[in-house]
Amino acid sequence: MNKALPEKIVIQQGDLTDMDTDAIVNATNNDLQMGAGVAGAIRRKGGEEIQRECDAIGSIPLGYAAITGGGKLKARHVIHAASMQLGGRTTPANLRNSIAHSLRIAAERGLKTIAFPAVGTGIAGFPIEECASILLHEAAQHLKTETSLEKIYFVLFDDRACDIFTRAWKRME
Repeated sequence: MNKALPEKIVIQQGDLTDMDTDAIVNATNNDLQMGAGVAGAIRRKGGEEIQRECDAIGSIPLGYAAITGGGKLKARHVIHAASMQLGGRTTPANLRNSIAHSLRIAAERGLKTIAFPAVGTGIAGFPIEECASILLHEAAQHLKTETSLEKIYFVLFDDRACDIFTRAWKRME
């Protein structure tokens, strides 16, 4: 593992919607409808303009991502990682691809900081241990490439999730 990676990946417990980063990532469906869970929290705090921008984009393919403004959030952008269909489940392939695409979009826009939740582990029912492995692997792989990203945060809702991500990261190192 690259020695610079531990300085560029931060795992913390907290509220994703409070992050003052260039972007936060929304775990979403491919129709970009912000209902409950993380998406609902982002919509409530960031305002309806985020959903309006999503509506203007329309549906995107599973495993892809789209970017909108951050509305009233501290984060300047929201990257919507489409790892499931509306009312559906997240698969490992869709999760991996949507996270990789989110990171590429951030780099293409020249963003320096991005914050992820435990994508797919809420409404979509994806196992958090597998989520941690996939997200951390994709982040580490991305940071080995030419990228503008200087710091990738994983902002977990509770201590249990934070512990799972921390253990997964230690196994990778």
